[in-house]
Amino acid sequence: MKSFFIGNKEVQIPIIQGGMGVGISLSGLAAAVANEGGVGVISCAGIGLLYKRTPADYLKDSIWGLKEELRKVREKTNGIVGVNIMVALTNFADMVRTSIEEKADIIFSGAGLPLDLPSYLKPDSKTLLVPIVSSARAAKLICHKWSTNFNYLPDAIVVEGPKAGGHLGFKRDQIEDENYMLEQIVPEVLEVVSQYASDKKIPIIAGGGISNGEEMLKFINLGASAVQLGSLFVPTYECDASVKFKNVYIDSSIGDLSIIQSPVGMPGRAFGGEFMKSAIKGEQKPKGCPYHCIKTCDYANSPYCIMKALFNASKGNMNKGYAFAGANAFLADKMSSVKEVIQRLKYEIELAQIKFDALLLQAVK
Repeated sequence: MKSFFIGNKEVQIPIIQGGMGVGISLSGLAAAVANEGGVGVISCAGIGLLYKRTPADYLKDSIWGLKEELRKVREKTNGIVGVNIMVALTNFADMVRTSIEEKADIIFSGAGLPLDLPSYLKPDSKTLLVPIVSSARAAKLICHKWSTNFNYLPDAIVVEGPKAGGHLGFKRDQIEDENYMLEQIVPEVLEVVSQYASDKKIPIIAGGGISNGEEMLKFINLGASAVQLGSLFVPTYECDASVKFKNVYIDSSIGDLSIIQSPVGMPGRAFGGEFMKSAIKGEQKPKGCPYHCIKTCDYANSPYCIMKALFNASKGNMNKGYAFAGANAFLADKMSSVKEVIQRLKYEIELAQIKFDALLLQAVK
């Protein structure tokens, strides 16, 4: 595994841990990945539920919670740690400002287009900015807007395909369409980025459904500098979710995964279980909205409160929530450490490289 740079930061192994909320990737998982040489990522989605004080104030609690997680992670690692901030969050600006003030290494931002993200930087800011996109069109728009309005280009771009877990940046009929597969999107985004290559090196990070070293090598050979992995790190000891949540992955089969329509207006991939069956029957409708956490959520017409559902699931109450997961999350069969997961990936990528080199030699002959 070759190192690469995001801005001025050298990442020792080409692995970015995906940001998973609510409460799935916090300081524990992020520190473990960072200590192995990758980029650990804290998800700030719903963090105000995890750090609820009395009297509760979701917006203030979210700021306090993010500060606490960044403090905790710095006690555990000197590696590179980022924060995942969804554009769709109503407290997006609070989370961005807090991340920059607390000197998070990187902000990863998707679930919408972070067109004004560079505006939060100050002259002495050290935080790097990495948008998450699902198309070359989105990548081009961000590069153009950032360059024109802020004289700034992304420090890297994460390209998420339709096999990712959680909210997907695709229409429902595009999710199984070969024209929208990650293998198609990555070269298209690379072409967009090449138009700005004279100004700045912008590494591409491929994500969504990648589950082994052979798949990692495939995308690196396509031109990606690294991969983003989420579901692989859920059934690890260091993952911040409850054991019951992790066991959903371990005990699952492919038939347990489904595409759901989230209350925020986007399709998502998840292990639905009994909760989703209950929601479909109309048994989980929220009576109010104390958080107003997602810009696009209309609680009066929502079948359930997504933030509460994800929070409940992270704590192991699967009857009151569900687990987002990537397309290959069902392949998990045991608990491992983060170190073991990464060692396995290194071994698999070495085998894949040997196989690739042998086929290339055979073709030359």
